[in-house]
Amino acid sequence: MGATVLFDGVCNFCNNSVNFIIERDKAGYFKFAPLQSEIGEELIEKYGIDPADTDSVVLIDEGKAFTHSTAALKIARKLDGPWSLSHGLIIVPRFIRDGAYKLFAKYRYRLFGRRDACMMPTPEIRARFLI
Repeated sequence: MGATVLFDGVCNFCNNSVNFIIERDKAGYFKFAPLQSEIGEELIEKYGIDPADTDSVVLIDEGKAFTHSTAALKIARKLDGPWSLSHGLIIVPRFIRDGAYKLFAKYRYRLFGRRDACMMPTPEIRARFLI
């Protein structure tokens, strides 16, 4: 069936991460939508996600929503190549993983910059986006 990745559409790091996922997801398991899009906002509301607490990535897979480090590790698990091995970090206690994740997320704009608008997918990958 596949999963949906909601991402911060104005974050350069997040946009690059989407491209990274697409390149390593040959099966096309993941679909994408910016958190700021209409569908992104609908899914956030549907799954009861607090937008004030989650502003970088959300994974919706098999009817469940995952946030922070758990979302990132579950995404990595489905990627082609050695990236799937990083899912093993799931054994690290969540409060530690999420603490590191949230610290990075807090400074991602400062480190990588931001855009004025959400990314527009190229025609080749447009079908993978829910917008």
